[in-house]
Amino acid sequence: MSTKSYQFTSESVTEGHPDKMCDQISDAVLDHVMKEDPKGRVAIETLVTTGTCMVAGEMTTDCYVPVDDVARGVIADIGYTRAKYGFDSETVGVLTAIHSQSPDIAAGVDTGGAGDQGMMFGFACDETESYMPLPIHLAHRLAERLAYVRKTGELDYLRPDGKTQVTVLYEDDRPVEVTKILLAAQHRRGMNQEDIRSDLLQYVVEPVIPREMCATGMECLVNRTG
Repeated sequence: MSTKSYQFTSESVTEGHPDKMCDQISDAVLDHVMKEDPKGRVAIETLVTTGTCMVAGEMTTDCYVPVDDVARGVIADIGYTRAKYGFDSETVGVLTAIHSQSPDIAAGVDTGGAGDQGMMFGFACDETESYMPLPIHLAHRLAERLAYVRKTGELDYLRPDGKTQVTVLYEDDRPVEVTKILLAAQHRRGMNQEDIRSDLLQYVVEPVIPREMCATGMECLVNRTG
């Protein structure tokens, strides 16, 4: 019987990646409202670019939401505390464009309907302890490790932004080995790329990727564009 073989790649980003930053700021606004007003309604989106954070959308609540302080707090917790990182939690311009929930949407929600809808697919699996497929599980762990070694000072030249990718070979729908890893990590200017590669392999990849899962000749691509 022939073996079905294929490779599958998944990606993750660190807490300082712009996409993840936006999620965290929007979530923090929602958390604030839910803590103070459990019946509040929040549909908030966030946009960030160098030196600017914009929070916009619809919100209906009886509580006061210090959006500026909430956003700055998230940005500081991530580690963007100096302008040369591209963001400074104290000086970033926080813009807001928030209004109350649409009365048409409210009319549906008030009678027990949903305020939005979405299409999702996926399933839990037994490949990992997180019940996630191995490629995304490992990509998440690598992203977490990048943040950990930065915040603990083990690799204090790293900055908050980063991305990881993991490619896994499957045979008969079961993971066999990791064939490729990609790491992109923001760092202090003037660093030698070979030193960064060596450090990330030692302090990030080796603690996360099980040795027995590493393919012979596994590719490890680090900061390919600098």
